[in-house]
Amino acid sequence: MTGKIIKDKVLCYIVRDGRLLVFRHTDFSYEEVGIQVPAGSIRPEETPEDAALREAREETGFTQFRILRKLGEVTYDISPYRFEIQHRHVFHLELTEPTPERWASQELHDGEQDPTNFECFWIPLEDAHVLQSGQGALLGVLFD
Repeated sequence: MTGKIIKDKVLCYIVRDGRLLVFRHTDFSYEEVGIQVPAGSIRPEETPEDAALREAREETGFTQFRILRKLGEVTYDISPYRFEIQHRHVFHLELTEPTPERWASQELHDGEQDPTNFECFWIPLEDAHVLQSGQGALLGVLFD
């Protein structure tokens, strides 16, 4: 682990009717970034729960989320993309407002960098093995 930094992250499994909410970056190809779930860094003043709710809102454009439970924690080495070890807090969330099947969303990053463009959509849970960078590691816990 020499030279690698450890970052605290959150991952959000947002499930409705046997489907998982995922997104893709529309400015990059599938080969570069794959399909992801809402996720991100925990800010210094945040609890993991607060970070999960913030990331879900920022990346989807919706606001009516609630945490059903914490599924666990997992560590993932994201090298060589970035030389960091991610300590991920994984949450099961519910979105209580209606959504389309697919929609465009944009994360604004508090104006600190250019916006990131997403296409959000629902996939069957049994297809969620396609998630990139080990993001599906705790999906099985949903069924425990």
